[in-house]
This record gives sequence, structure tokens and C-alpha cells, in this order.
Amino acid sequence: MNCLIVDDNKMARTALKKLTDQVDFLSVKEECSSPVDAYNYLKKESVDLVFLDVEMPGMTGIELIKNLEKRPIVILISAKKDYAVEAFELNVADYMTKPVTLPRLMLAIDRAKKLHENIELKPDLRARDKDYIFVRSNSVLTKIKVNDINYIQALGDYVNIFTREKRYTAHITLKGIEEKLPVDKFYRLHRSFLISLDSVDGVEEGTAYVGTHPIPIGKQFKKELLTKLNLI
Repeated sequence: MNCLIVDDNKMARTALKKLTDQVDFLSVKEECSSPVDAYNYLKKESVDLVFLDVEMPGMTGIELIKNLEKRPIVILISAKKDYAVEAFELNVADYMTKPVTLPRLMLAIDRAKKLHENIELKPDLRARDKDYIFVRSNSVLTKIKVNDINYIQALGDYVNIFTREKRYTAHITLKGIEEKLPVDKFYRLHRSFLISLDSVDGVEEGTAYVGTHPIPIGKQFKKELLTKLNLI
């Protein structure tokens, strides 16, 4: 896993790198001394994991996460516990308090590694023509038939996939999974929802229904949705 260390304290960056160097599958690609430097770096380069300090001048680590369009897996680090709740609301892999020890770091890295293994669905280049997708969950690949998917909900860098019988969670953006599915069978009717057109049972005002489950329709999507539903 390629990683980035972000901390305004040089000694803290050096100490953390010495610890990460002991992990065979980690490779530190870059160190940044400010969130702005990290933001600019991540606009040009991609990494699998970011070790991110919270309290830094100008912009906090949490503010940096919120400003990233494409978020890598993040482990937040702080001298305080105060930010833990907000951190986990952003779906970070872990939150560590300083000083960081090797056993605690190994625990955080293990969590990040599991997320990394789940990071994408595994279709080939012709995925949109297939009638199934695979989701990796707890190191097990699960096959989901496209026709069984009712709708998909965005949760930051994750999605919940709702089928007729079960819900699956995958570490991929809504846009990412939309690109894997047949364009004639699914429609993005809201910035947070992708729906199977065959699963729509009714539309009322700004809401579509899958069975009795309401799904909001964005104003800019309603006209096209009705067209795709073959309105007469």
C-alpha cells in the first residue's frame, strides 16, 4: 500500500515513518508538512492510505478530508481525543492519539488494509454487459445479480447496495459503481441514490417508490426519469 504522511511537525513525521518502515507492505511515497501541500499533492498523485495529523496551522486534517474530491483511506492522528467522533463520521479507518506506538499502529494499519481489500468491485472492462457484479466483504467475494439490485445509496466513499433480500456495503463511490452497471437499467435520480428502473413501483411528486420505500428525486433528474420509465 502506498501512503502519505501529513504532519506539520517534522519530528512526528520522522517518528511515524520509522514505524511504517517496519511494515513490509507499506511504502511512504511522500511526506507533507501542511494540509495545503497534501491537498495539492493528492490532486496530482494517488495513494492508498494517508496518515493525517488533525491539528495543523491554516487547515485541520478534518477540513482537508472534507475538501478532497477523491478520498484515500485515512488514519487520523492527534494529541487529543476530542475529534474522534467527528473523525469516524467521515469514515476514517482509525483515529490514533499521540504518541503512536508500534502495536497501536499495527492495529490501525490492519483496519486500513481490510478497507483497501474492499476498495472496489472487481469487474473486467466489459462489466456493463454482464448480468452480475462481485462485492468483496470480509475478504470474501459475493456475487450479486444485477437484476436483484433495487437501489444503491451513497454514504461518502461507500455505498449501500440494496437487493431484494439483503444489503451489502462496498468501499466505492456512487459514481464508481454507476460506471459498472448497465446504463439502460439504472438511473441516478438523486445525488445520493441510483435506482433500478425495473424496481420503481410508483412516482409521487418528488419521490420514487421501491415497494413502500421512498427515494427522493432531485429536481434536475425528474423529467429524464419519467422519460426512462416510459411514461405515456
